[in-house]
Amino acid sequence: MSHDSKKIEYRKLSKNEIETEVTKIQGWKVTEAGKISKEFQFKNFVQAFGFMTKVAIEAEKMNHHPEWFNVYDRVKIELVTHDLEGISTYDMKLADTINKLFED
Repeated sequence: MSHDSKKIEYRKLSKNEIETEVTKIQGWKVTEAGKISKEFQFKNFVQAFGFMTKVAIEAEKMNHHPEWFNVYDRVKIELVTHDLEGISTYDMKLADTINKLFED
């Protein structure tokens, strides 16, 4: 899998790095399944779906895609790097990008 390494190194993070980095990204937590996760709330389905579309465009640019679940006005996102078998620098970067999209 090729990744755009212009801005960040593509590598798996250690447990200590994950614990430190996830605290820097508001609202994200580490799950028991070894992913980082956050749930977003919107006014309605159209806003939730619009947000998912924005995330999809950014994820595609990174070639790094979220696991997500949408029910009406909620979107739950989980991030993990399957080919590295853990949480990576790309998961943290995408989580930060997702938060910025949510704030817009």
